[in-house]
Amino acid sequence: MMAKEIKIQAGILAAGAILYVAAVILSGQMMLKNEVRFFLFLAVYLVVAFRSFYSISSSLVQKKLEKEHLLMVIATVGALAVGHYMEAVAAMLLFQVGCILEAVSVDRTKRTIEKFIDIRPAFATRKEESGEVQVEPSQLEVGDVIIIKPGERVPVDAVIQSGNTSLDTKALTGEAMPDSVGPGSRIYSGSINMTGVVEAEVKKLYKDSTVSRIMELVEGAQKQKADSEGFVRKFTRIYTPVAVLAALLIMVCPPLLITGSGWETWIYRGMIVLIAACPTGLILSVPIAFLGGIASAARQGIVVKGGNYLEMLAKVDTFVFDKTGTLTEGTFTVTRVRPEGITKEELLEITAHVESYSNHPIAQSLMNAYGGAYDASKVTNVEEMPGYGISADYAGSRVHIGNLRMMEEQGLRVEQVKTVGTVIYVAREDRYAGYIVIEDQIRVNARWTMKMLRERYNAVLVMLTGDSRAAGNAVAKELQLDYAYTELMPEDKLEQMEEFMQYQYEAERVACVGDGINDAPVLARADVGIAMGALGSDAAIEAADIVLLEDELPKVVDAVRIAKETVRVVSQNINFALIMKFVVLLLAAAGYITMWESVFTDVGVMIISIINAAGVVKYSA
Repeated sequence: MMAKEIKIQAGILAAGAILYVAAVILSGQMMLKNEVRFFLFLAVYLVVAFRSFYSISSSLVQKKLEKEHLLMVIATVGALAVGHYMEAVAAMLLFQVGCILEAVSVDRTKRTIEKFIDIRPAFATRKEESGEVQVEPSQLEVGDVIIIKPGERVPVDAVIQSGNTSLDTKALTGEAMPDSVGPGSRIYSGSINMTGVVEAEVKKLYKDSTVSRIMELVEGAQKQKADSEGFVRKFTRIYTPVAVLAALLIMVCPPLLITGSGWETWIYRGMIVLIAACPTGLILSVPIAFLGGIASAARQGIVVKGGNYLEMLAKVDTFVFDKTGTLTEGTFTVTRVRPEGITKEELLEITAHVESYSNHPIAQSLMNAYGGAYDASKVTNVEEMPGYGISADYAGSRVHIGNLRMMEEQGLRVEQVKTVGTVIYVAREDRYAGYIVIEDQIRVNARWTMKMLRERYNAVLVMLTGDSRAAGNAVAKELQLDYAYTELMPEDKLEQMEEFMQYQYEAERVACVGDGINDAPVLARADVGIAMGALGSDAAIEAADIVLLEDELPKVVDAVRIAKETVRVVSQNINFALIMKFVVLLLAAAGYITMWESVFTDVGVMIISIINAAGVVKYSA
């Protein structure tokens, strides 16, 4: 229910409450005939029950059935029929109050999510020959130059051409510290420009930019149902008909079997059982908790695509990590150059020219090490082979650059270089030209993250990497990982993930944490895929179930913590709602509670569930 609809319904309910009080006063002060009292309270009832009748009719049009509203209407209409006018209207009034509280709670939780995630820019300033023109972000094209002034949101993903500034990226990453940027820096839609005026070149259309992708994820998250929600729905499908049958038996059997039993008493008692059977509090207890968990994660810069993934993450006992860009910084430095038959300068020149066609971080490090000017026109017939390397024609020769498998593919016998770091072998035509060693630094917070996952959650820690055995094992040893699998092709990673999942117990789950295109198949296959560095990884964000908007490993620990707290609250809500429901049903069947007391109890369960779920929203604060 939207905020406007809530206000309308609250207005109708307030009017109904006033009419009810007036009817009670009028009924008490004047000696009204029973027929007059019936029509008086019936008129008030129709106002109070308006939303229930509307919900039932709408659900029937959609070929569904609103069990809670239907049960309440049957029970209260039955109470009216046997002369309990005031109680019937009071019960419906309390029920509608509970519905309003439910709608307000869900609306506020969704607004909390939007507060931290809805970062859509209102406009964009495009630079044209005639001057500055304000346009809708969706009208921008790749290559347009935009001007972003202090206080404005970045409309689309772009690269700064001129100017320096600080960006507030908290809405994207959860990080409060401003990010200093200048010419050449990539900036993302949804960030807020804080200090200077900058000009930037548009790199992505609005529909493909970070802000749009994040909003799509959030909107989809609210539609995904967790297993616990499925359990509650299945349970109520069995429980509700059984409760209705029990109510009918209470209405019919005692008057027929027990001498002197009045029909009115037992019909009224059966109606109380019907009201007690309404599963509103139980049904609400689960989704409101998961919405709270999604909101809590949003506060931390973590986008969860659905409550089912939070529930799954809480069960994860094995975490599989990619190495480059996930456990390590992903920024490489050339530490050794060993030419064979040519000079160091020539070896770097060859590799820099050929690698200039690749977007891989290793390619960037090779070009940085070369440092000289390169002519891209000298490189032709480029062929990139994932898991092997890259081949191209350069200066009249066919050049092959890659790992040891690349050399073997070319029929070259090359001695394996065993060292910490990534070894890049180079061949020109059919002659070995040498190797270059590139090293990557372990993330500063990787050790703490692994320690927390291992000690706090007793997790098994695994690394899958296409890097060399020496480089992979060095990282695994430093981080005290349980298992490390190296020199893996993308298909090998997927095969290894299949093996993990094949041998896990039914209650166990595997999570994969990665950041790049080559991680996408494994992210998609894992029980829970967690995308690192999603601001620059389209494939990862599509394949993952959870996206860490800030490129920080400790967010994995935050996500697990929130997931476990959410599941704990869900369990509490379900258990509390079930216990209270059965207690009230027994009391109703025995005739120890009245109709309005039964409704009041259900509303109480609802309110306690809402308060408990609200704790999850504040859990990350």
